[in-house]
Amino acid sequence: MFEVWVRSILSVAVVSALSLVGVFTMLLSKELNRGILLSLVSFSVGGLFGGAFFHLIPEASKASGFTGQVSLYVMMGILGSFVMEGVFKWRHCHVLTSDDHPHSFGYMNLFGDSVHNLIDGLTISGAYLVSATTGLAATLAICLHELPQEIGDFGVLLYAGLDRRRALAYNFITALTAFVGAFMALMLSAYIDDLTAFLVPFAAGNFIYIAGSDLIPELHSEPRLSRTLFQIAVMALGVALLFSIRFVFADFA
Repeated sequence: MFEVWVRSILSVAVVSALSLVGVFTMLLSKELNRGILLSLVSFSVGGLFGGAFFHLIPEASKASGFTGQVSLYVMMGILGSFVMEGVFKWRHCHVLTSDDHPHSFGYMNLFGDSVHNLIDGLTISGAYLVSATTGLAATLAICLHELPQEIGDFGVLLYAGLDRRRALAYNFITALTAFVGAFMALMLSAYIDDLTAFLVPFAAGNFIYIAGSDLIPELHSEPRLSRTLFQIAVMALGVALLFSIRFVFADFA
């Protein structure tokens, strides 16, 4: 159990550190920034789908197969993500804020981001409670998603009127709620039997929702066929990366 705590905390620390990636956007032009963002979003789609279908759902189904209970928990993850966005009036937008793509809800975005990061922490610890390989896969999928998300969040806060230093500081503070989620999962697992039987498929549903509802629609903003083919290729790389983890890191399970 000690190893699970260490791996969970280290993984959450890495994910939280990604909140500071916004500082690098200051060095890039708007056009270059957008191109990098869309490439990261494509890679993130593949990573999230790969994490859900190659790791989380198979692990949730390992004990007794893909039962109705597993299906229910996956659906709860999808619907829960939808409800969270509706309640907090917030979505995982990865397009930089501008006059053509405004975000007028900076502080609400911070609150929603805090809740989302808490769920990330729950997901990471829940995955490590299953195995080291599953935890690593979940961490990597979340990292792939956090990169474009944190850049987008940084743009939201700047557009809402915060200066760059405060935007980075607030973004980092919200990222720390992932530690709260991680601690919750680890402590509750000592009192709730088979907590991972719920957390793992729920996290899979969350991954599927984010990739399908929030990320893929943003990729449709590039109508050129050449760009679409490039996006498919980058998505395939994300899928291949998560697929390969099942074999490369199998010895650490």
